[in-house]
Amino acid sequence: MNDPALPFPALVAAGILLGVLALSMLLLIFNYGQLWFQAYWSKARVGFLELLGMSLRKVNARTIVQARIMAIQAGLGSDISGRRLEAHYLAGGDVPRVIRALIAAQRADLDLDFDRACAIDLAGRDVLDAVQTSVNPKVIDCPDTASGKSTLSAVAKNGVELKIRARVTVRTNLQQLIGGATEETIIARVGEGIITSIGSAGSHFEVMEHPDTISKAVLQRGLDAQTAFQIVSIDIADIEVGENIGARLQADQAEADTRVARAKAEERRSVAIAREQEMKAATAENRARLIQAEALVPKRIGDAFRAGRGTGPAGAA
Repeated sequence: MNDPALPFPALVAAGILLGVLALSMLLLIFNYGQLWFQAYWSKARVGFLELLGMSLRKVNARTIVQARIMAIQAGLGSDISGRRLEAHYLAGGDVPRVIRALIAAQRADLDLDFDRACAIDLAGRDVLDAVQTSVNPKVIDCPDTASGKSTLSAVAKNGVELKIRARVTVRTNLQQLIGGATEETIIARVGEGIITSIGSAGSHFEVMEHPDTISKAVLQRGLDAQTAFQIVSIDIADIEVGENIGARLQADQAEADTRVARAKAEERRSVAIAREQEMKAATAENRARLIQAEALVPKRIGDAFRAGRGTGPAGAA
């Protein structure tokens, strides 16, 4: 005989299970319904379980979905999946900025794929700014005003100082952005090239008359090698004539030579004075010996007479 009470617990369990499922669906719809509809109508379809999984993985689902929508609407292709966006997000990358950079690169017909954009972003570089600089080159002052210097100082062969301020137009080299040298290297290389070019000029008049020769000479050196930028142009913004360092150095050298000559003359004078004193001492010594010898003559004569060795007339008799 069947017990009519047995189906009741099963029905209760089934009801509870259905209630839990219904409540879960309501919570999912309440939390992710708007985001799901937005993705659905934007042809960037994503499931509720995927959205739930993002939350469990501590991923901002709205950021990933909106980035996916931007990529689909811009026609970047289906290779930029939600998983790849999540991976970049979990690695600490800026997903929306990467997508905006890819869209800008696509519009400008630049060779930039998703993996390289992510690598640039994770390397600490602003990938969107890099793409914008590739499209719209920026100008760098040389020298950098932040260094406290407003001009570069160089001396031509005739000894005249020139103070120059240059402006360098660069665009980003996306292929060398990872590991490439930064703006500081560009400024240092351009400054070195300008100083070298002016130093090799015969006179400052040549530089003043044709400042473009300096720009051409510097550009031919390939200063943007192994850097994150490509130099578009180098323009001499301002040239000022400084002091005549060559004449000042010659005057300083002449003064130094004069001091050396005076020192040598004083040395010769001191030697001459010392020699004169030595000669006076020697003369006094010889005079003393003469006097001493003259004093001995009478004594010797007396001694001779006393000894009977005189040769006078008396002795002859």
